[in-house]
Amino acid sequence: MTLSELAVRRPLGALVLNLLLVVFGLVALDRLAVREAPDINPPVVTVRTTYTGASAAVMEARVSRIVEDHLAGIEAIKSLSSASTDGRSTVRVEFDPGRDIDAAANDVRDRVNRALRDLPDGIDAPEVAKVDDNADEMMWLSLRSDSLDPMALSDLADRLVVDRLTAIDGVGRVNLGGERRPALRVWLDRTAMAARGVTAGDVEEALRRENLELPAGRLESATRTVTMRMERVYADPDAFARLPVATRDGATVRLGEVALVEVAPAEPNVLFRANGRNTVGLGIVAQSRANVLEVSRAVRAELDRIVAELPGGLSIGVSYDSSLFVENALREVLITLTIAVVLVVAVILLFLGSGRATLIPALTIPVSLIGGLAAVHLFGFSINILTLLAFVLATGLVVDDAIVVLENIWRRIERGEPPAEAAARGGRQVFFAVVATSAVLVAVFAPIGLQQGDTGRLFVEFALTIAGTVVVSSVAALTLVPALSVWLLRRRAAPGRVQRAVDRGFGGLERGYRRVVTAMVDRRALALAGFAGIAALAVVAYRALPQELVPPEDRGGLFVLLDTGPGTGFDYAAGYLDVLERALLAHVEEGTVANVLAVAGGWRPEPRAIVALSDWRDRDVSQQELVAELSAFVRSLPGTSGFARGRPSLGRQGGGRPVQFVIGGPSYEDLAVWRDRILERAGENPGLVGLDSDYEERRPQLAVAVDRERAAELGVPVQAVGATLQTLFGSRTVTTFLDRGEEYDVILQLRPGDRAAPRDLDNVYVRSAATGAAIPLSNLVALTEEAGPDRLNRFNRMRSVTISAGLAPGYSLGEALEYLQALAREELPAASARLDTRGEAREFLETRAEGVYTFALALLIAFLVLTAQFESLRLPVGIMLTVPLAVTGALAGLWAAGMSLNLYSQIGLIMLVGIAAKNGILMLEFASRLEEEEGLDPRSAAIEAAAVRLRPVLMTALSTAAGAVPLVISTGAGSEARAVIGVVILAGIGLATVLTLLLLPAVYTMLRPRRAGRVPASSVRPAE
Repeated sequence: MTLSELAVRRPLGALVLNLLLVVFGLVALDRLAVREAPDINPPVVTVRTTYTGASAAVMEARVSRIVEDHLAGIEAIKSLSSASTDGRSTVRVEFDPGRDIDAAANDVRDRVNRALRDLPDGIDAPEVAKVDDNADEMMWLSLRSDSLDPMALSDLADRLVVDRLTAIDGVGRVNLGGERRPALRVWLDRTAMAARGVTAGDVEEALRRENLELPAGRLESATRTVTMRMERVYADPDAFARLPVATRDGATVRLGEVALVEVAPAEPNVLFRANGRNTVGLGIVAQSRANVLEVSRAVRAELDRIVAELPGGLSIGVSYDSSLFVENALREVLITLTIAVVLVVAVILLFLGSGRATLIPALTIPVSLIGGLAAVHLFGFSINILTLLAFVLATGLVVDDAIVVLENIWRRIERGEPPAEAAARGGRQVFFAVVATSAVLVAVFAPIGLQQGDTGRLFVEFALTIAGTVVVSSVAALTLVPALSVWLLRRRAAPGRVQRAVDRGFGGLERGYRRVVTAMVDRRALALAGFAGIAALAVVAYRALPQELVPPEDRGGLFVLLDTGPGTGFDYAAGYLDVLERALLAHVEEGTVANVLAVAGGWRPEPRAIVALSDWRDRDVSQQELVAELSAFVRSLPGTSGFARGRPSLGRQGGGRPVQFVIGGPSYEDLAVWRDRILERAGENPGLVGLDSDYEERRPQLAVAVDRERAAELGVPVQAVGATLQTLFGSRTVTTFLDRGEEYDVILQLRPGDRAAPRDLDNVYVRSAATGAAIPLSNLVALTEEAGPDRLNRFNRMRSVTISAGLAPGYSLGEALEYLQALAREELPAASARLDTRGEAREFLETRAEGVYTFALALLIAFLVLTAQFESLRLPVGIMLTVPLAVTGALAGLWAAGMSLNLYSQIGLIMLVGIAAKNGILMLEFASRLEEEEGLDPRSAAIEAAAVRLRPVLMTALSTAAGAVPLVISTGAGSEARAVIGVVILAGIGLATVLTLLLLPAVYTMLRPRRAGRVPASSVRPAE
């Protein structure tokens, strides 16, 4: 007894079963998390180390490489890279996707602690964070005050806001934009120091010696114990100015005599403006695996509590929030889902012409979709853009099985069978076809779940959501449809006008189709040639289409980065940022842009603008158009370069230009030569825009050579020379002072006017350890002006240079990488140069290789499943011939729409394997049954099966297409990506259905040799 026959006998039981599926789905919906996309960001841990005054070369050799050496043996490292700039080293460790981020961070901390003994003395302790240092801020908050100066506002933000935001679950770091943290600045006067015989070392030693707070023991008696401590007496500039630093000729030299002491910003060269107003910005950087929606909600909730506690005259608001795109995209997908359901029901009504009959498959839609939520919860997934997209596409698929079952039952009732008998026999007749089509659909998604790369991790939720929903729909089709058919369907004595019109239309269509398919069956060679030609056309179309990782999306925000050249001063760079800001504020006045954040200085040195666009419904200009406009504007500015870019798609962190081509080698000198060769040749390619590299030797540098013999004769340690230079010209934090419970740095440095040119090294003295005399530094060092790199990078433990570029309109990422790889093979030595990619380019290459592999594996699995079901090799071969038809249609649709091959189109092509096979199963399985049970010859069986299955094939194909139509016509957030997969499904299923109906019956006759004893179709009543 089949499931359908059981449902006819126990209709209430069938109804309860489907209601339970709905209940489980609703319970799951209440427990499912909501996020933008499945978690594809790998665990990333960043180690940041500061060594004030050290050059990029010192940071690379003495810090970055040592930290890398200690980290290299940690388990499951995917990539290890570092960037070394003046005074700063950043080591980025990316782990395999399955690695636990907390365990990975603990391993990194252990190794970094071991590395401390090998790092230079005086270096700041490395900071380990569970966040990608290249990650962009997901939110920017602006703190404003009408009365407080920027330093006081920064102090307030640090005291009252930062710690509370950092404590929020999922927040990895809070960057302060425009931060002017208070510090006690000791501006040394080299002339006054020389006159009094005081060196920088004397001042530093005095500060460390005098500004102390130490425990002084305790008083103990029989009744109590009292702890004693020495309090600091230096707590303000006046007190520090009285601090004794030396004794000369019996007189005490105090700090105020040789320096200006004041409370001033620790870093004065910073800028942060929101829509032209100076503010302090708080940039929320999410942890690499955090849910941006949950982080945004938590930040906003905490922000409400903070605002209520802020002093009067202060305000804080959200200037940029990337999660708004996620919310809008999710809303648009839900709207698309609603439209898809309406269109699918309309298609069913059009074909059946009966409200009662239409109601039955229409009820299976909510049962299947809501029941699919239970599968989503069971798999541990979330509600995100991709799972909702899966439900949109599943809307057309879930009614397919119901349509097949209902159409067969409806046809029997119209021929006079009682509803119960028609439901039982009709369900039994198509039971195998329903199971076979569902099994194939589920099977084609299995390879996606087996992948380890971004495609598998990204689309496993998409694939298994559709698979789970299809399984639920099969259960509903085989139980709910027969049970409801017994209750709702009756043979009509006099069909209504709509039904008569529908019957006349399909009657004429069936007669015409029977004539055409008969002609095609008699011209089998033509059908076979058609299949071969279409398959060849698919290969041509695949090679002709541009390839990229994901289609450009309007995510409602973008960034503009400026490069004013190595060695340029802060004021010079800020001037260019002012020009850019004025251009962006003009867009604010037009209504295209909502907020403009202008940022310079701080932890990222390059000037940049963060742009939040207006709502998608309130503007006519797309993000892509604005990116192109701003990129052209930046390139037109003399004396600078830069580019604009949008945020990365699908929840990925980080960003940058799409083309990032890495060259690794033994030395930076060799890499510079190789870089020049590639840039010179690549500059001839108009498809590569804004070519640049991350290694430039143009930064002005002053090489200081110490005369070691002379220094030894005078008793001056080389370490003292270096410490003096670092203190006076690089600034050194030597101690701290306490103010209202917070500790602030005490920073030594020469006055700004005393460190502007090489001659300022005159009148700088260092103390002799042998005689105690003050020795002029100019007697010990020689200065040479030269140019050097301001940034040294390593990738996978090799010195590296990354060549980056944007793409001209119409030039794809795939073409760009193939061009650069060919160029490198021609220009670079194969033995010593190592080629790699980073960022989007790396993901693209991995995804492209996985896409081809996944598609081939899906074909193989589908074929094996069909072979097991049919116990035959011939029928599965015929069914799988429908796949190239669908693929050709999909590729042609992409070409006609001006789209590309990308992650979304790849998953659509894999879906088409199962969808196209469904039509083949419906036709060939029925033809085989006619042969075996009715004794028809293969030709007659093929023609009869094609004619009988015409209506269900068209209904299932059009219902699937109807589910894709809203994706094609959708607008708003994320519509670009949805349109790609919609075009693939719509064009693929359209061409595949038409050609399957025309060509597949002829192929069937070639797969089933004619045998004696078969009868023609005209002598058999096609009731079964």
